[in-house]
Amino acid sequence: MGGFYLSTLGRMLTWARSQSLWYNSTGGGCCADEVLNSLGCRYDLERFGCLPQVDPRQSDLLIVSGMVSYKAAPYLKSLYDGMLSPKYVLSLGSCANCGGPFSPDASYSVVPGVDQILPVDVYVAGCPPRPEAIMNGLITLQEKIRGKKREELSI
Repeated sequence: MGGFYLSTLGRMLTWARSQSLWYNSTGGGCCADEVLNSLGCRYDLERFGCLPQVDPRQSDLLIVSGMVSYKAAPYLKSLYDGMLSPKYVLSLGSCANCGGPFSPDASYSVVPGVDQILPVDVYVAGCPPRPEAIMNGLITLQEKIRGKKREELSI
């Protein structure tokens, strides 16, 4: 009997964790604008339980949007280290995923993908990604947290 309750309680806690992702967003440029657009009344990320937070100690999702320079990389890493476990990373756009038009071939100061610094859970492609793609990436992350199998976690 006790195992049944623990199993059900564990599933309930996992579901609650996946439905209450409080995020801390970094980045600039067009990807950050799309994150702000997805918070608006048309797309409303809050209906998925995704709320913006200022303090990294209160957030469990880090949304990295836009390019990451080598100068900003240590600060991004310290922001990630300041988050409590479990913590997740959502990489938005071509600049965060692989350097985009600021790739290492064109610029010496841009990190060729945020996965060089942080462990990324879900990649969202696009330059800039549409709010629908951001919502799809969030749903993919929720399914990953709940433990559902999905063939490809890159959107």
